Amino acid sequence: MTDTSLDRRAVLAAGLALPALASAFAAGAAEPFRFKSSAGVETDAERGDFEVPEDRRDPGSRRIRLSYVRFPSTAARPGPPIVYLAGGPGGTATGAAAGRRFPIFMALREVADVIALDQRGTGASNHIPRLSPQPTPLPAFTRAGLTADVRAEFSRAWAEWTAAGVAMAGYNTAQSADDIDDLRRHLGAEKIDLWGISYGSHLGLSVLRRHGSRVGRVALASLEGQDQTVKRPAHADAYLRRVDALLGADPALRASIPDLLTLMRRVHARLEASPVRITVPVRGAPTEVTVGGFAVQLLAGSLIANPETLVMLPGLYLALDAGEVSVLKPFMTQIAGLPGVNGMPEAMDLASGISPRRRALVEREAKTAALGDALNFPMPHLLGAVPGIDLGEAFRAPMRIDHPALLVSGTLDGRTPLEEQAEVAAQFRRASRIIVENGGHNVFEAHPEVQALLVRFFRGEAVADA
Repeated sequence: MTDTSLDRRAVLAAGLALPALASAFAAGAAEPFRFKSSAGVETDAERGDFEVPEDRRDPGSRRIRLSYVRFPSTAARPGPPIVYLAGGPGGTATGAAAGRRFPIFMALREVADVIALDQRGTGASNHIPRLSPQPTPLPAFTRAGLTADVRAEFSRAWAEWTAAGVAMAGYNTAQSADDIDDLRRHLGAEKIDLWGISYGSHLGLSVLRRHGSRVGRVALASLEGQDQTVKRPAHADAYLRRVDALLGADPALRASIPDLLTLMRRVHARLEASPVRITVPVRGAPTEVTVGGFAVQLLAGSLIANPETLVMLPGLYLALDAGEVSVLKPFMTQIAGLPGVNGMPEAMDLASGISPRRRALVEREAKTAALGDALNFPMPHLLGAVPGIDLGEAFRAPMRIDHPALLVSGTLDGRTPLEEQAEVAAQFRRASRIIVENGGHNVFEAHPEVQALLVRFFRGEAVADA
């Protein structure tokens, strides 16, 4: 398959006790309402919720309410409910349903009910209170400055939330996987099917490990494996070499950029050694920020997610190499908003962690890789900030997966490079793989045929590799 959107330009905008199980599903009936997409299209839906322990390992933890939207099936004999697993961590399923994936949610109703569950700590299922304001100067946007800032802020936040009665240790992928099975019971379904992307695939793998007998079919995209919370810098370099090869097809671009990775490394090294000061609006006031090479690596890590923003990369680096730092100003509102923590995303990533072997690889490769270790900031930079929450090697271990699976990848996905995804795909024994040429991280909507393939797959039809 080929994605035709390459020329579009856009700004990157443990066990649960049986009595507790019973009460987890004693929620009120789902309420019908009109769901409205961001494009203004309305459809009938139901809004429901159910309660779960915030940390099933802690009998004293509070109970939290998880919310979902159900799009009722139009089929005469619906299959198992299809549960959407949002990416991030921190993305919302209801937000995805309202956005560019709305047509896919609607199409899948031909097969079964489609469930958009906001995961614990996100959207309508977020019960982590806002942090008390603590105005502090912006840190220097260098690796050292941002790392020190996020570690201090996360430690402060964790202490404040814990003092407020929040069981922060319960915000991990294993607990979220148990939430998915609790949702299944709440829905009264013998089995569910899973449909997820990016971190949602990481969560899906945990559901398969912990509750695989209750899962039927699995469609995952932009795959993130059990030990891939932190992507390998060498794999990011391999992706950038593919981008460099595409640039080489244009003689004018090749003349300007003989080697993309060399250009990027040169810009990063110079700015990290001698950061520049740029005045940009922050919270409505002109603010001087110090920008080092690490900030540009973070920006590049966002731009390489999808073709729509990848096209900005060559011009950005050519301008910076020429000393035109003003080119960063349009991006600085986003960059300046990086300091601070949200709770769920950081806790989830920190708990999923990284194996010692992979950490050693990442640290070694980051020394020479174009993006260093910036791609998954604030990981591994947060490691050790809160001790005792790592899910361990058993959580991160690969497994054999015999469920029917549809695995979708894009060749221009820089967030979860093909080399990473291949390691995940190798765990599946009954998988069809769809590779979308020039597709990015948001690959479900990258090609018009993907939607039809998803419908066919969840209907139980055979889908060939493509």
